[in-house]
Amino acid sequence: MLRLNVDDLKQEIAHFDVFRTAGRLRSAQGIVRARLRTAVGDMCHILRSDGRTVPGEVIGFDGATAQIMPYETTDGLEPDATVVGMGRKLRIPVGRELLGRIINALGRPIDGGHLRARQWSTIQTGTPSPLERPPIETPFVTGQRVIDGLLTLGKGQRVGLFAGSGVGKSTLLGEIAKSASSDLNVIALVGERGREVRPFLEECLGPEGLARSVVIVSTADQPPLLRIRATQTAVTIADHFRSHGADVLLLVDSLTRLAMAQREIGLLMGEPPSARGYTPSVFQMLSNVLEQLGTSAHGSITGICTVLVDGDDMDEPVADNVRAVVDGHIVLSRRLA
Repeated sequence: MLRLNVDDLKQEIAHFDVFRTAGRLRSAQGIVRARLRTAVGDMCHILRSDGRTVPGEVIGFDGATAQIMPYETTDGLEPDATVVGMGRKLRIPVGRELLGRIINALGRPIDGGHLRARQWSTIQTGTPSPLERPPIETPFVTGQRVIDGLLTLGKGQRVGLFAGSGVGKSTLLGEIAKSASSDLNVIALVGERGREVRPFLEECLGPEGLARSVVIVSTADQPPLLRIRATQTAVTIADHFRSHGADVLLLVDSLTRLAMAQREIGLLMGEPPSARGYTPSVFQMLSNVLEQLGTSAHGSITGICTVLVDGDDMDEPVADNVRAVVDGHIVLSRRLA
């Protein structure tokens, strides 16, 4: 008797690409350029001569030439290679099936298990209307007595955790994730060193913290677009839970590495550099990410985002910009650490 998993079939049909376009590779210098009719944000596949495909995403245009940022290294790409436009944007899994799981920037599990998600979503970049944001009135308990007693947070507040390297930002985030009064946690590890991910999961977060968390990981060796997508994937997942009435804690470590990733792309795209080489799109993106957090008519996203202060200079561009956007600031002292 033939046995079919109807849910799996529905999922495959929903993600089936019915229309694709194809073009030819023109150059590969950090950004891949191809003559291809597609839209900004669409997924692409670049076909290598050995039969493998390199996935990427359209990030801009120059005339009729699409500018594509690969999700992998450009090693093995050849002139006139076929570039196939998928005709759709990146879709990531959302929902309670993600709790306790560790995924990459594209929403794929990296913890060795299979993910059976029932709901999928495109990356969310829109912000709630200012008139739909209820005021912050309810205290948010972090479980850290020094914060709850002296720097009390509210549900839906956006807080910057400012510190130099090696002061204890990641350890504090793990302790908050285990003890916070949120319904669940969404944690984005952006640009982390690969060797630091497992100690954070096992020692800082622990089994009890992981069980009520979704962890998105993009390590420092990955292309800049994946580091950006890791943050946006985390915000999209958190927004899904908020829209269903949950009080979500979003932890991002760190906004500085997110800004560095956007700086790489901005310079490759020809944007003019400003202070310390940061391009204008960096500060626009930081504001967009932070403005997606907060309260809504249904639930809340309380955001605690670390800022790696360059040279312990609190007036460096990223720290200065984030400080102006968030609702509160926590500064860790190197002397006390």
